Amino acid sequence: MKIVLFYHSVISDWNHGNAHFLRGIATELYRLGHEVRILEPANGWSLSHLVEERGEAAFDDFERNFPRLTPNFYHLENPNLDPYLRDADLVIVHEWNDPFLIELVGRKKREFGYKLLFHDTHHRAKSEPDAMNRNRLAAYDGVLAFGDPIRDLYLKNGWVDKAWTWYEAADDAHFYPRRPPYKEGDLVWVGNWGADRCADFFEEILIKPVRDLKISATLYGSGFPDPLLEKIRRAGIRFKGYLPSTAIPEVYSKYHCTIHIPRSPYCDELPGIPTIKTFEAMACGIPLVSAPWRDAHMLFKPGEDFLISHNAREMTRNLNQVIKSETLRSYLSKNGLRTVQEKHLCSHRVEQLFGILRQIETVNQSRLHS
Repeated sequence: MKIVLFYHSVISDWNHGNAHFLRGIATELYRLGHEVRILEPANGWSLSHLVEERGEAAFDDFERNFPRLTPNFYHLENPNLDPYLRDADLVIVHEWNDPFLIELVGRKKREFGYKLLFHDTHHRAKSEPDAMNRNRLAAYDGVLAFGDPIRDLYLKNGWVDKAWTWYEAADDAHFYPRRPPYKEGDLVWVGNWGADRCADFFEEILIKPVRDLKISATLYGSGFPDPLLEKIRRAGIRFKGYLPSTAIPEVYSKYHCTIHIPRSPYCDELPGIPTIKTFEAMACGIPLVSAPWRDAHMLFKPGEDFLISHNAREMTRNLNQVIKSETLRSYLSKNGLRTVQEKHLCSHRVEQLFGILRQIETVNQSRLHS
């Protein structure tokens, strides 16, 4: 198949964690022998920030780790998409694209006849419905939503007629256990800040337990406000800024455990949606201790694949147990890794994707004969 993928950025994961999964899907499609073209806007905000922080090294790192994923850049003012879309069999447009681009690709479907899917990996369908309503999806065959609550919103709001739950997953070409000869500390957290995070909750569930236990902790990420960074440093936590996704597995291997801290919407209004960090941590074999999160669809087994902590007291207790017990760490590591390898790799999601395409084809054929 000839497949076209519209991403905000495949090169940059600066405050753009969706890039990890998007890269993994593209890599798996290539592995299966499909012809894949990736398009992203020139001067996108994530890539611009990454280049500002890392310079040309950002491109070198990407090309070294993802040699087949070189994107084609377009300018929104004059995108000239026909050469890419004319002979496409499948087009997937990720939600971090401009509404103009989203609608344009829909119009082109009528001309070129490809199957067309919209891919949503964010909470804006709930938190910013007016913004999402600007996306014109009438020509789309359906939506791939990264959780049931998001899928249901698309159907309830009448934005599309068909939607499927398509969870994120780990790219095991890059996220797998590493075994360096030493440990750098007890706890590591990798993530980005945003308006959808609560500073008070972050302080309660991460900073306070680290301070109370007096453990060695390191934090990586981008977008953190200065007042919070000051609290992080006062607690004795090392802050090392942006970490490329390709470096995450090796960093994970140097610590006893990591913490999963869901963003506020996924705790309150959209329960049950796991973030990419959950899949990736388990794929790397690092024991995971989670802040309050309800795995509504039983993707994992709490107490076996990871530990759940409902408040700071439980987080402190669980971290203390994991850090002190090699037996517990091994138990969580092996169980979490096995669950991801059996059910939550990008190869599993691509297999599901082709099942969805078969459903679409069946519906289209029935319409032709009705």
